[in-house]
Amino acid sequence: MPCLIYPFVFVFVFVVFCTVVQSVDGDLIDCVLVNQQPAFDHPQLRGEKPLEVPDRPNGHEVDGMEEASFQLWHLSGESCPEGTIPIRRTSEAEVLRASSIRRFGRKPRRFVRRDSSGTDHEHAVGYVAGDQYYGAKGSINVWAPRVANPYEFSLSQMWIISGSFGDDLNTIEAGWQVSPELYGDSYPRFFTYWTTDAYQTTGCYNLLCSGFVQTNNRIAIGAAISPTSSYNGGQFDISLLIWKDPKHGNWWLEFGSGILVGYWPAFLFTHLRDHASMIQFGGEVVNSRPGGFHTFTQMGSGHFSREGFGRASYFRNLQVVDWDNSLIPLANLRVLADHPNCYDIQGGINKVWG
Repeated sequence: MPCLIYPFVFVFVFVVFCTVVQSVDGDLIDCVLVNQQPAFDHPQLRGEKPLEVPDRPNGHEVDGMEEASFQLWHLSGESCPEGTIPIRRTSEAEVLRASSIRRFGRKPRRFVRRDSSGTDHEHAVGYVAGDQYYGAKGSINVWAPRVANPYEFSLSQMWIISGSFGDDLNTIEAGWQVSPELYGDSYPRFFTYWTTDAYQTTGCYNLLCSGFVQTNNRIAIGAAISPTSSYNGGQFDISLLIWKDPKHGNWWLEFGSGILVGYWPAFLFTHLRDHASMIQFGGEVVNSRPGGFHTFTQMGSGHFSREGFGRASYFRNLQVVDWDNSLIPLANLRVLADHPNCYDIQGGINKVWG
């Protein structure tokens, strides 16, 4: 099929794609030549090719309920050919919903405290700190929480963190989110994020800036997830592994049953060029206080942790990667909820789930 030229909305470069897939949810998925993806507009990546697959951490085992066809766009029966990657097309309406062109695809600037809370962002997280971490793994229960208005979001994710929680905060993030402002709907979507300056001027969601290098032709970052979990019904989770390649120092992302998505180049970061100092697993919402009252936006399933499996959202099989590139169980997991009357969290050990 002949290739087409399309002006990529956010980074303002011309992208070559050879196939367009129409998703049942209205998304357009462009199959972009791998060397034409936004990452290779970065001065340090121009003319380069994606790196070879690194060794997985020792002790890594396939986990998760999901399959490779976990996204709605796969229902079309089409896929992207080898040598390309799927990129969800950004619409004009999505750009215009942002506060500015420069802020499109980025989390709002905010004061970040060591306990993870900000001004209008509320969290319920489990975390480990006080050591040197080289990655993390976990399975994240997927729901479709209600988001009260277009300027709020709800997400469940893992954070790889280093820095002083001031302007030099480095994070790598991945999980699922419902964000009407960013995507224009209420579907839970697979997402990634990174920053090196506490969400001020660096980093972005997904592939909306030069940074993350995607290597996989089956997963569209930012595309809708299906199926999702239901209250007192079937449960669905996605397994994610992020780890630092000991050879090149890049941070790789693996999805589910051994599917490598891509990597964040080490040169993007300052503190994370070496290691992480904190790992977090949990949920986050934006509370814009509509009408002066706390938002009705749900976190996770929208139910408290005491309700248990099938009702409350969960993270399971949580591990970290140590200095020897080995996956080990979490030690001294602590939990924190910024507003426990609205969103809470409990930790525990289960022989089946870890």
